Amino acid sequence: MPNRLGYRVVFADAAVESFVGLPRRRPRRRQRRILDRAQELAFDPFVVPDFRTHDATGREISHIMTDGFIFDYWVDHAVKQVIITEIEAID
Repeated sequence: MPNRLGYRVVFADAAVESFVGLPRRRPRRRQRRILDRAQELAFDPFVVPDFRTHDATGREISHIMTDGFIFDYWVDHAVKQVIITEIEAID
């Protein structure tokens, strides 16, 4: 389904490392869940996060906990991108 607002997902290096470094136990299913949740963020970039922090540059980073993961991201509305900076598994 096309994104109604035209936003797209961009993965930072740390997020990609988390993605490809998933444990061997069912990695494809977990990767699919990560990609699906990332697309949901792009579909609704105005979703209210679970909590917010600031990075070293002062940029506000949003955090969403879903499907056994914490997604750290920020939204660049000017270029319609959701930048996922890190993905962490919740144990």
